Formats: sequence, structure tokens, C-alpha cells
Amino acid sequence: MEIAELAFTDGGLDVSMDAIAKWAGVGAGTLYRHFPTRDALVAAVLENHQPDLSAEAEVIQNNSVDSGAALERWLDAVSRWMRAYEGLPEPLRTALGEQDSPLRLTCQEVIDTTGEFLQAAQKDGHAREGLTGRNLYLATLAAAWALGTPSADGSTGHELDDLLRSGWRVDS
Repeated sequence: MEIAELAFTDGGLDVSMDAIAKWAGVGAGTLYRHFPTRDALVAAVLENHQPDLSAEAEVIQNNSVDSGAALERWLDAVSRWMRAYEGLPEPLRTALGEQDSPLRLTCQEVIDTTGEFLQAAQKDGHAREGLTGRNLYLATLAAAWALGTPSADGSTGHELDDLLRSGWRVDS
């Protein structure tokens, strides 16, 4: 698992499964027995980050007085999580449409937490009604994907963050 995480950190999700097996000092068959698909390996690596993301949600909930600021902090955390490895936004996007994807449960947990932060912000009048946690997740995913494209530049991240925030915030 640690080798796969290092491989994904260094080379993105395009690193071959055979290369990961070789770096781990095991045969490809051993790796495939434990992780039959790349998504299964990615899901396992992300599962190691899930407690960090869950802990971050708890810290945000406990330390934010303003539900709008809490939602903003959560979306920032989700965006960082989505950009942990080059190429990660694509399998996260695909997982939502595949019932048997090993990443689906992980994505759904993040969507559910996003929905909780959003509902609190909506209740307090900080976020527009009619939005869903799923759609905020997808918007954050789209921004994370865009940041990984060759056409993104130094201002892209800030501009997309501002655009995303202006989309869910209630004008004050």
C-alpha cells in the first residue's frame, strides 16, 4: 500500500500496476490477487486518507462558528483530497456511475459529509437553497480536474475557488 501511494505521488495514477508490483518486490499476480483492478488499489490508497479527511471534517465542525465558513473549509479539504494524486479526479468521477466501483463508497461518504455541511449552511442562510451535497461535490471535482489540465495556470485555482464559492453562497 505504501509503495502504491509513493508511486501515485511521484507518477500520478498512470503508473503501471506492474511497476508498482516491481517496486513493492512482489509479482504482478500477487498485486492483482489483492487488488484486481487499478480502482481497487486506488480505493485502498484513498482509504488510508479517509481517516484524515474524516478527522478534518470533525475539526472543521468543532472549530467553526459560522456554518458558511465551515462549508468553505470543507470544500477546500475535499479539493485537496481530490488532487492528492495526478489523475485522481477521473476515477472519482467514473466511480459515481458504476455500482460495483470500489471507489463508489468512498465518494458517497464524501458526498454525504458535503451534504451535512451544506444543509447547516443553508439552514443558517449562508448557502442557497436548492443545492445538493452531490452537486457541490461534482463542482469541486470539476474544479480539481481543471486544475490538473495543461491549460491551467497560476490563477486557475483561485478563480475556480471563487467561482465555486459564488455559486453556493447567498449574497450578503
